[in-house]
Amino acid sequence: MGTSIDVDWIEMTGYAASALVFLTFYMKTMIPLRVIGILSNLAFMAYGIGGRIYPVFILHAVLLPLNCIRLVQMQALIRKVRDAAQGELSMEWLMPFMHRRHVAKGETLFCRGDRAIELYLILSGSIRLVDVAVRVGPGSVLGEIGIFAPTAERMDTALCETDVDVGVIANDRVLQLYHQNPTLGLYLIRLVIQRLLENYMKLRDASNASISRSTRDVSTSS
Repeated sequence: MGTSIDVDWIEMTGYAASALVFLTFYMKTMIPLRVIGILSNLAFMAYGIGGRIYPVFILHAVLLPLNCIRLVQMQALIRKVRDAAQGELSMEWLMPFMHRRHVAKGETLFCRGDRAIELYLILSGSIRLVDVAVRVGPGSVLGEIGIFAPTAERMDTALCETDVDVGVIANDRVLQLYHQNPTLGLYLIRLVIQRLLENYMKLRDASNASISRSTRDVSTSS
């Protein structure tokens, strides 16, 4: 009788573990996937011990801490993105997903019309956006508009006024992070809107200054 109960318990644990694996394939976002993955690891470990199937136990004993680490990393990323979305705009939290690139003084990081395939975070140095006559420095982000632009082209030319170090991440990687954590999309949209507003205000101020000069010239000639 006792043996039958033990076999039923082991068999049910195996079915539960298999069902949890199925659910991991059904999950569409990373955090629920990791949570279900952890539960399936625990279930398979119990199944492996109960049924004395030690390779199954060893496999999921190795996968369990990996799933736990990834879950903690994703939760930390979400907290950082949420703080960024609610506070000042900063992309420094994205550095672990970037690689570093050095660009010499006088070189162009990208030109207007180039295909926009990367996002940049300026780590040191100064870059001038030629068309809008804007200078940007450390902490500034370049290339975020290219992620969403239908043509995926650069809207300006970025000229290095000094030696520059930038963090670089491919647009595809940014979109992958976005799909894993939609909060990142809110951050990027805020960033794009801020950049467009800044450009609009500069153009508006330049237009107002031009109108004021024209009015003064007319008044003087009269």
